[in-house]
Amino acid sequence: MSVVLTKSRCINALRCYASYALSLFGAVRVRHRPVFVSVEPSAVCQLRCPECPVGQANGRRQPGTNGRFMPREVWLRVLEQTAPWALTMQFYFQGEPLLNKDLPQMISEAHEAGLFTIVSTNAQAMTEATAQALADAGLDRIIVSMDGLTEGSYTAYRVGGSIEKCKQALRWLHEAKERTGSRMTVELQCLRLRTNEKEWGALARAYRHMGADRLVFKTAQLYDYAEGHPLMPSDLRYSRYIQGADGKYHRRKRSRGCLRVWSGAVVTANGEVLPCCYDKEHAYAYGNIMEAPMDELFGNGKAAAFRRAALYEQHGICKECWR
Repeated sequence: MSVVLTKSRCINALRCYASYALSLFGAVRVRHRPVFVSVEPSAVCQLRCPECPVGQANGRRQPGTNGRFMPREVWLRVLEQTAPWALTMQFYFQGEPLLNKDLPQMISEAHEAGLFTIVSTNAQAMTEATAQALADAGLDRIIVSMDGLTEGSYTAYRVGGSIEKCKQALRWLHEAKERTGSRMTVELQCLRLRTNEKEWGALARAYRHMGADRLVFKTAQLYDYAEGHPLMPSDLRYSRYIQGADGKYHRRKRSRGCLRVWSGAVVTANGEVLPCCYDKEHAYAYGNIMEAPMDELFGNGKAAAFRRAALYEQHGICKECWR
């Protein structure tokens, strides 16, 4: 792990976890800065995934964004105001990060600041040169989303994409690691869907041969699931939803509390600071980092009110979250 554990970062992390522990007893107090930050390099995507707001926007930028990509002045403000305290910088939110040609430079600057860096991508825009640039930048982990092992199962969800581009991207990343001696972890991520459930075993046997270091299966967030959903796995053990006595499907119950809204924040392409990645419509923004410093935004009244309500899942986005 390439993160540099400075005194300020360690103290900030301890304060974060102490604050979260106290919140479980009803004390909502924040005396720390974000331990991790997710930035949105791109507010657009080239795919049309059916359960993704950006995909359904079909290439249009998201509401509340002034452009397609994060301006450099926004990125430098985020880095300046979070690097002294944070441990991790994630380069993804809703859009496709690789569409921003400045991404390798952003990663390199975060790496130089001693942050652990992560990118999540559909890999459709990956080239051999991009793979090399990511490895050279010091990227610590890259997540490649590939929801299936065949073109048919893959495009059932990743509409407009190509599984062959994913497989080629994995090869390029593996080769770039070999050339540079990079310790970057290449993670293949697959949503558990009815359209690919017959391929889970084969994918578990094949991912290393494709160039990935690890494989992660994830349950899928679905909309309008009460009456069932065509993407819901046949075996509900691998679903976020369970059928109730009324015959309808409900989200599985989970324990109270949410560490994420205590430990991190999302910064959108235009600088809005959001509580978490489930705020897809920017409904709970704390403010804009170009108008107020991160430490002020992270601890302001809007943030405190959101965290207090999140403890009891009073927000709509909390009711659908799967932490």
